[in-house]
Order: sequence, then structure tokens, then C-alpha cells
Amino acid sequence: MELNYRKIGEQGAPLFVLHGLYGCSDNWMSIGRHLAERYQVYLIDLRNHGRSFHDAEHSYDAMVADLAWLIQDLELDKVTIVGHSMGGKVAMKLAADYPEKVEQLVVLDIAPKNYMEDSVQTGQYGFHRHLIRTMLNTDIAEAANLREVDELLQTKIPEQRLRQFLMKNVGRNTGRKYQWRFNLKALDEWLDEIVGGVDFRELEDRMPILNYPVLFVRGGSSAYIEKDDEDRIRMIYPEAEIQTIEGAGHWLHAEQPAALVDQLKLFLKNL
Repeated sequence: MELNYRKIGEQGAPLFVLHGLYGCSDNWMSIGRHLAERYQVYLIDLRNHGRSFHDAEHSYDAMVADLAWLIQDLELDKVTIVGHSMGGKVAMKLAADYPEKVEQLVVLDIAPKNYMEDSVQTGQYGFHRHLIRTMLNTDIAEAANLREVDELLQTKIPEQRLRQFLMKNVGRNTGRKYQWRFNLKALDEWLDEIVGGVDFRELEDRMPILNYPVLFVRGGSSAYIEKDDEDRIRMIYPEAEIQTIEGAGHWLHAEQPAALVDQLKLFLKNL
């Protein structure tokens, strides 16, 4: 089962970009083009997202195994990995499990922690459960156009920007009926793992990790990386840089793309 990806750029070292929950490679095209000035950029659809395959399992172990297979299949020696949110957790685990395959690691607005145990973030678990089940329970197959899909969703998901983001993953099946590209059933069943997996304790036996340069970038208006999280990050990655993009929330790549590109260019080698 192969992962779908888009490759931009023909020169330089390989760089993987991993989206977050509900994301896809399409969301990263603009940033990918900037990075492709010096890198061969692979914008990857993780399993159960975008145009990649659907599978009943959506564990971090499985996502890391998918990427390890892709690195081998592409005959790549080392890769730089940029991961956002869920993709950032995948990136941390891939780098910890296969340090010899990682050139640099960039983690965007996520920490190595179990967010199920965070009193501030427990509401996010309910938020994600609500989104997934709303999409599961909304029959979009008979919609005549995307505007009708939007109308079907707006009662349960009133935020227009969020609906537009989710609807980037609406496509048509062979019968020309609308459908979600997500494997919503798998995401629903594995939500505890998505929110709670790849925490400090899972990486504890690898500490300190010094095999590759590490950058964390947080949104200034986001609560995903707090002060205590910074302390844990530095215990795992003593030499890590931690930068903040003011005026950005969790979706910093959509809210402040130019500032994010600047941060990446300052950190990544040869840029």
C-alpha cells in the first residue's frame, strides 16, 4: 500500500512535509514551492488522508512504518522532515526510530505529550470527536455541488473557515457522487491514539536525542506548546531551537505562511 505524494523541485536534499489531522498534501503546496528552491520536496498524504490508501489502523507505529517504507522505496539516504500537529508526532517518532535516516527535524505546533492528560486540551478531544462524527453522519453523496455540501455542514460546524478547510477533502467517487477522502471510521476509532500518542514517556529511553538538529515552531496564539512543554522538549532534545510565530494559532502554516517560511529558511541547511 503506497502513500500518495507530490514532488516539487529537482535539486538539493530530500525533504518530507507531513500534514496534520484532516490535512493533505494540497494544503502545503505554497510553502512547498518556497522550499523547493533548494530542496526536493515531498508533500505526503499520510494514510487515511488525501489520496493515500485507507486502512483500518491509524496508529503512529503504522504511519512511521509507511514512511520508512517510502524512504526505502525512493532509495533515499537521509531526509529532512517537517511535520505539523499529528504529522509532527509522526515526524518525532520516525526520527527517534530511524535516527540514521534523518538529516533535520522540524515540528510545528505540537509537543511530545499525551494531550488526553492535558486539562487545557481535553476540550480539543471533544472538538475532534464532534468534527469526525459530524462528517460521518452527514450524507454528502446527493449534494449537487460544493455549496450544498457546505450547507449540510454549517448547522453542526458554524465556522466557515473550518468548513472550507475540511471540504478540501471532498472528492467524487466513480459514480460522480461526493465523498470524503478521509477514512473517517478509522480516524474515529483511533482518535485516542492520535491525541495521546508519542508522548514524553515514549521517547524517554532515547534521551538525550542529539543525532540531528531540531526545530520546534509554535503559534503565539496556540496552546499546544506551553511553558512546561518547552521544558520537556529540551530534556529530550537539549539542543533544540524553539521559535514562536506571533499572530498565528495552531494552523500557523495557513495563518502566517510567510513567517513560517522565514523560520524554515533560517533553520534548514543550505537555504
